[in-house]
Amino acid sequence: MMKNEINGIILLDKPRGISSNTAVNIVKKSLNAAKAGHLGTLDVEGEGLLPVTLGKGTKLFDYFLSKDKEYIADFRFGITTDTLDLEGKITAQDDKTILLEDIEKVLPNFIGKFAQMPPEYSAKKINGEKAYNLARKGERVELKPKVIEIYSLKVLSCLDTNSFRFQIHCSSGTYIRSLCRDVASALSTYGVMSYIQRTRCGIFNLKDSYSIQAIKNGDYKIIPLDSVFDMEEVNFNQKETALLLNGVILKKDIKDGEYKAYNEKTFLGIVDAKENEIKFKQRLI
Repeated sequence: MMKNEINGIILLDKPRGISSNTAVNIVKKSLNAAKAGHLGTLDVEGEGLLPVTLGKGTKLFDYFLSKDKEYIADFRFGITTDTLDLEGKITAQDDKTILLEDIEKVLPNFIGKFAQMPPEYSAKKINGEKAYNLARKGERVELKPKVIEIYSLKVLSCLDTNSFRFQIHCSSGTYIRSLCRDVASALSTYGVMSYIQRTRCGIFNLKDSYSIQAIKNGDYKIIPLDSVFDMEEVNFNQKETALLLNGVILKKDIKDGEYKAYNEKTFLGIVDAKENEIKFKQRLI
């Protein structure tokens, strides 16, 4: 069967228990799409928003790589595991009771930029191999801290003794399991993430997403690629378009900035204009 040339983005509400790549493949198969990808991995046990890119949309990964994220996550204090979630083996625990007022005293310390150490069990690559594969083989995982930013961090509710639900707004690249570990350390105890849901990814929101079953049933909308960029448009004629596509810097009287580029009704991608010189920043054709 011929694959469909579909270009755009579908917002998937990924369920727990499957990997992001598995979820993408389900969507790809359901739409009989020629090509599909995603805009940021969710843990297997994580659920929530997973923007699935289709066709030329798969070229947007790098463009959206730095977009901020929002999560709902549950942290359980007094226990930790080798994976920093409930899927791992318990490595330490204590009988300390953590109160809401204890947490609220340390949370301001986590607002802003700081170096965060990724968890050993993560998709971060070390010499071409994912860290969790090395960890599972018992090999030593040498990770380096990465500067991330927490824009807001607050407790939504106390779920049970030592178990709290948090709302987190953070930069791309933030590991919520590591954040749980570090908050616990500031409380002089241990911590493990027991639940995570991504609610926002850049401009995309969970409330606009579709379940796997809805997508299988054909109940979904594909977001056109040009609609995800909030910027002015610029139209190029055939000659200008040909030059741009061949990597030639165009000369055009236009104010500095980024523009959505078109050739008539065909969306070409994003161009950058500086001092009347125009070149592609993100080519989508």
